[in-house]
Amino acid sequence: MGLGILGWIVIGIVAGWLAEQVMGRNHGLLTNLIVGVVGALLGGFIAGNLLDIPVGGFNLMTLLVAFLGACLLLFLVGLVKRKT
Repeated sequence: MGLGILGWIVIGIVAGWLAEQVMGRNHGLLTNLIVGVVGALLGGFIAGNLLDIPVGGFNLMTLLVAFLGACLLLFLVGLVKRKT
């Protein structure tokens, strides 16, 4: 069962907020949503294509993959910001 738009928003906000807490950042709700959804796409790509881990649906594995992808995204953005 896939996620609807509401599911993506919920997973995105939660994953973005968790990543923000772990990475020591301070963003707003909209930024958390964007970071979480983009992180979910990044994490889903890595999990599905590179690690061959199936991810889908509204469950803990999806949240974990989205969270890890959001942390990776924040880390990469931090590297780019530091170099400029």
